[in-house]
Amino acid sequence: MINLIWAMTKDNLIGKGNLMPWHIKEDLVYYKNKTAGKTVVMGEETYYSLKGYYKTRPLPYGTIYVASLNTDLKLDDAIVINDLIDFVSNFKDELWVVGGATIYKLTLPYADRLYISFVKGNYEGDKYFPQIDYSKYKLIWDNETDLVHYTLYERV
Repeated sequence: MINLIWAMTKDNLIGKGNLMPWHIKEDLVYYKNKTAGKTVVMGEETYYSLKGYYKTRPLPYGTIYVASLNTDLKLDDAIVINDLIDFVSNFKDELWVVGGATIYKLTLPYADRLYISFVKGNYEGDKYFPQIDYSKYKLIWDNETDLVHYTLYERV
């Protein structure tokens, strides 16, 4: 089961530099509740960005895979993978894809579930989620708050 989880605006904005353009506590709690202790894969830039938030604490995941083109990269708390497509296409257990933009684009064709938090409001940034062909997915759950519209899509 390949799960992608992210927050974005209505125009698919997901980032500004290597940070999120917003800080919405309820969405951070939602994200952490879904991914804590889970096996995750992320890109190298996302890894370093998250390490900036968790300066003195370990990242809140189980097994961490970091996709990187740097074949010399070694990380104390993560397993470096150099061929993301091979890794994802052969992964047999539950996997959570947690960013960034390039990693989402490469893994979207393999996604079984999309956990999308649609952030309300207008923000500026430079990282966007790729266009999604929603005809390949069915909305199976949603919940709306004042700040975020949470959705779960499953591949049909």
